[in-house]
Order: sequence, then C-alpha cells, then structure tokens
Amino acid sequence: MRDSFWGFVDLSDKILALLDSTATAILVVDEKLEITYANMATQSLLEQSDKQLLGHSLTQFVSHSSFTEERLQHAISHNEGFSDSEVLFAFFDGRHILGDVSVTRFEYDDSPALLVEIKAIDQQKRISQESQQWAQQQAARELIRGLAHEIKNPLGGVRGAAQLLEKQLSNPLLKEFTQVIIEQSDRLTNLVDRLLGPNSLPHFRWSNIHQVLEKIRMLVLFDDIQDVAIQRDYDPSIPDMLIDQDMLQQAVLNIVRNSVQALEKLDYPGEISLKTRIKRQLTIHGVKHPLVVQVKIADNGPGIPIELKDTLFYPMVTGKANGTGLGLSIAQTLVDHHKGKIDVESWPGHTEFKIYLPIEKKESVK
Repeated sequence: MRDSFWGFVDLSDKILALLDSTATAILVVDEKLEITYANMATQSLLEQSDKQLLGHSLTQFVSHSSFTEERLQHAISHNEGFSDSEVLFAFFDGRHILGDVSVTRFEYDDSPALLVEIKAIDQQKRISQESQQWAQQQAARELIRGLAHEIKNPLGGVRGAAQLLEKQLSNPLLKEFTQVIIEQSDRLTNLVDRLLGPNSLPHFRWSNIHQVLEKIRMLVLFDDIQDVAIQRDYDPSIPDMLIDQDMLQQAVLNIVRNSVQALEKLDYPGEISLKTRIKRQLTIHGVKHPLVVQVKIADNGPGIPIELKDTLFYPMVTGKANGTGLGLSIAQTLVDHHKGKIDVESWPGHTEFKIYLPIEKKESVK
C-alpha cells in the first residue's frame, strides 16, 4: 500500500528505501489534495502510519498552519509550485514545528499531482533566533540604561528647582503649577526606574517551583476573573531549586495577567494552563545544562500579533491601548537573574510562554 502511487513508475525497493532514509518529509498529493505517498519522515512528522495517511488530506492532521489547502489548490490549478520558509505546523496533540516547504507540480497519466517536501528547522532556527534575540535584548537594555540615567539627572534638577520656586511663592494658584511640575517629574522618574528593571539583587533559596505557581494561581483567582479557567499539570518529581521566589513570582505573574487580559475579550470560555516538566541536556545562552525545568504558561486566546513577535520582550512594546510594554521586559530580566530564558510560540487560538530554569544540585552549590 505504501507504494501504491509509485507503482506506475516501477520504482525499485532501493529507491523507496532511499526516500525513506532521508530526513526530509516527502509526500505526494493528487488533484483531490489527498495523500498518495508518504515517506517515513512524513509519518514521523505527522505521527501517523502510511495507512492512516493515504487517501486523506494533509490539512486533516494539522490544526493551524499558513500552509493551507487553498495554496495547494492554487498550485494544482495554475500549474506552478512554490517555496516557503519557516512555516508553522501546529498539530491537534499540541505539538508544533517550523519547516521549510517546497511544492512542485507534475503530471502522471494526464492527471496533476504535487510533490511536497517539508524540512523541519526547529532546532537550528531556535538556536539562531535565541542568539540573535539575546544580543538584541542586551543591546536594547544597555541603550535604555544609558538613556534612563541621562533622563533622571535633569529630572532631579527640574524637581529641585520647582521645590525651591514653590517656597518663594505666596500665591496658592501659582503653587499649584509647581506641584504639577513636581508630580510629573516623579511620574517620569518612576517610569524610568521601571525601564531600568529590578534594582535589587536576587535572594536565592532552595524552594519548590510549584509553591510559586500556586501563589500566582491564587492571586489571579482573587482578581475575580470571569469565564477564565486555570488548569494545572505539575511534575511532582521536580526537586527544590535555588531560586528567588519573589522574582519568579513577578515574572510568571506578568505573563499570566497578560493572558487573562487577552482572554477577557473573548466570546468563548478562556483557559490558562500551568504546566511543569523536566528537560534534559538543554542549552541556554550557550551553556549546556543537564537538567532544566520547563514552566509552560499557555492560553487559548487570539494569539500575539505577528508584527509584535520579534520585539515582544523589548521595553515599551505592547499591543494594548493602555499598556506600558514593560511586563514582559521585566519578566525577561527576572528570569535572566536565574540564568534562564523565555520562549514564546503563538498562533490564533493558542499562545504559550515557556520559561526554562537550570536545576542546580545542592551538593554542587557552596
């Protein structure tokens, strides 16, 4: 059954074996857009056997992707193939990958067909993207730190001058103007302090990560959120970690509250899930760690606008009308204090932030 499509070409077992040995997913769809051939890499990618794939549309196994049936039908109808890079494939079981896609149109027995090649690029893309974003974030942080100090110095002078002027004024109406200068100077100073991020060093203690998540869950529930459920899926085998509970609580709380605000606008019930797992041999900012905790915060909201994805963790970047754009930037800084990182994946109906924190062994920490 696997070679039902290729039978007309009379391919040898060696060629079929060669197609199965490649790491690139290769499949053929007919003019009805039904799969007629799928190599082993395709079966592995979709986690389906060839018997489950043959005769079905590729999109039946994908919950969300820019790789749509409309594009395939256009390639069939207009006799033209296409290529696309960094295509997101989200599956119904929650998995998702990025892949480079190439589609070639050809004909057999006077019927059109498409040869589809999908090369998964998750690992190299993630490493390249992490390095690039890390460098950009560090550069932006240094720029903001320099600007913040340059702004704070004259602000202090303006505030001091307003206070001295107020002492020389006897007219209460004029004193109201000096009060406006002082209040606005204080407001700008507070904003600059927030741009600079936490100004205290972390206080690391051996703690259970789930205690932090439970505090956050209770804080959010106390906010009396409507039509938003919070689900938990914790790994009880995760050991105590050397963390600053207050800092991590603030980091995760900033992300969860962003999710709550996005879900409150929906016309269907919102859901946030908090999930923890252990990952092994994970590289964070160029350092390989044997054990890492993954804290996943996922929601079923509208997703992050495409134009914000690459600058999401930059200060003052926000998709909210009244937002300051500091929540995620501060969360990134707090996680950095723990030698960790934050990843994000988003598409309509699903957004997930993943925080990775290295697990230190107690005997290795002096």
